[in-house]
Amino acid sequence: MKKNYDAIIIGSGIAGMTAAIYLKRGGLNPLIIEETVPGGQLNKINMIENYPGFTKTDGPTLAAEIFSQVRNLDIEFLFDKVTSTELNDDLKKIVVGENTLYCKYLIIATGRLSKKLFDNDDRYIGKGISYCALCDGNLYKNKNVVVVGGGNSAMEEALYLSDICQKVTVLVRGTQFKGEESLIERVKSKNNINCMYNSSISKYNIENNQLVSIQLDSGENLETDGLFVSIGSVPSADIFAVEKEKGFIVVDDECMTNIENVYACGDVIKKSVYQLTTAASEGTIVAYSIIKKIKKQN
Repeated sequence: MKKNYDAIIIGSGIAGMTAAIYLKRGGLNPLIIEETVPGGQLNKINMIENYPGFTKTDGPTLAAEIFSQVRNLDIEFLFDKVTSTELNDDLKKIVVGENTLYCKYLIIATGRLSKKLFDNDDRYIGKGISYCALCDGNLYKNKNVVVVGGGNSAMEEALYLSDICQKVTVLVRGTQFKGEESLIERVKSKNNINCMYNSSISKYNIENNQLVSIQLDSGENLETDGLFVSIGSVPSADIFAVEKEKGFIVVDDECMTNIENVYACGDVIKKSVYQLTTAASEGTIVAYSIIKKIKKQN
């Protein structure tokens, strides 16, 4: 594998892939490093109705279309996990498995990770607990499931599952949903979606290493075939020694961090609006900033 790159992009969500496309078209040779699958959180979105150019699409389809553009440009892609970074030198050091890579410009586009209810949640993923209805919904066809969360993501999960499962119970911690009114109306119109407000989970009930029910703060036990956790997300930025605020990376108007030539874009940065359109625009801003800097040096 080549050791030195013009730019390395960590993360292949819409922001990271957009940056790669613009960098390649600008004459650079970037590398994208992705731990899972191209598209990141896009692959968990069932329905997209607010992305320009698409009356209606779904996350995996949009991710595949963007990844196709990346492939058509012969942009190098590495599927592996970044374990550490050293960012203060002129050449940024990226350790990936047994490989050590270097680049002049680093773009952090690692997005966000789903919040967990309890520290041991990972033990039961695939054993009754899921963070993605689109990924795992078909495993619960004609069964009863629970969705926990009160925002847009939880409502979208519930709506998707309502077309697959016999019954969907949504646990909302507050007195009402916090999200788009159109989604709230759709959830309330579904006959097989039951909403329980002022409800929180205090305990999982596990039998034979499988979730069988959940205990609510009220003491009530609620039997379920599956639990879908949708209580928000946190930025995936722990391994990067850059300035942060509440875990989110702080950037300037050109999406550069407090370290020269280290950029960040997408859901991992501190900003006021988290949408696919803003992520794509930030990827564009990063790429043009790097290209402009290189042209000045030449």
